[in-house]
Amino acid sequence: MPALLSTNLGSLRRTAQGKVRDIYALPDDRLLFIATDRISAFDHVLATGIPDKGRILTQLSLFWFDYLRDLVPNHLLTAQADLYPPRLREFEHQLEGRSMLVRRATMFPIECVVRGYVSGSGWKDYRDTGAICGIRLPAGLRESDQLPEPIFTPAAKIHTGGHDENISFDVVVEQVGGPTAEQLRALTLRIYARASAHAATKGLILADTKFEFGAVTTDADDPETILADEVLTPDSSRYWPAATYKPGGAQPSFDKQFVRDYLEGISWNKQAPAPPLPDAVVEQTRAKYMDAFHLLTGRTSLNT
Repeated sequence: MPALLSTNLGSLRRTAQGKVRDIYALPDDRLLFIATDRISAFDHVLATGIPDKGRILTQLSLFWFDYLRDLVPNHLLTAQADLYPPRLREFEHQLEGRSMLVRRATMFPIECVVRGYVSGSGWKDYRDTGAICGIRLPAGLRESDQLPEPIFTPAAKIHTGGHDENISFDVVVEQVGGPTAEQLRALTLRIYARASAHAATKGLILADTKFEFGAVTTDADDPETILADEVLTPDSSRYWPAATYKPGGAQPSFDKQFVRDYLEGISWNKQAPAPPLPDAVVEQTRAKYMDAFHLLTGRTSLNT
């Protein structure tokens, strides 16, 4: 099946388009999230997609929403396309297995990042300053070393196509208030502890991940904090195989590393337009995403 790179639901208005997801507004404060097969690298969406990537991301998010349901509520209403509003029936080929009908939430302007290992932008910050997001860390850590304990390292959402900006906890307090900041930090660390323990039983290290939270009004008119967007997928998380873990450098990961390596290998200048991907890179990348799905869920098929 070819990669799905864009969606079109007739007269239904698309309200947002991210690097992967298209979002449509529905009545009664509901949104339809559709995960396409788009893939990005170095802040550019590539013209070549990865078949089934959107289905893998969606099915993984559904697995984690269910796994964490006793820990934190989430925005999911249903992912069964046959239960969607009748006007969507004719578009089931674009929706089946890769979409979610969710509650609209007022999103907090924070990427809730948690790190159990020093890697990525965290490694760069530590190498330059000895700290990540203002949190001083022990001297002498190597790239990919496990931290003494997981740390909350938030980032400000910047909707300009570039990287989000790491910020201190004090900035989070300024933006959302002390009680909400404390709640987001506590939730983030609790979810990470639960998820990393599960990953460990599957031979995976969850090095770091990010969550998005929002607020919805309950029947009692009290705002409730819920987990939203995607959760604990290879696009939002850094998973490493535990069997080959060796700190002191970058680790192989279950994500789009084949894509990055190929683009670096052909000396692309990282300016638009991005070059197309060869079939071998597409197949290897799809296989890596499927490996993560299989290991984490225990399922061999994407059929829902």
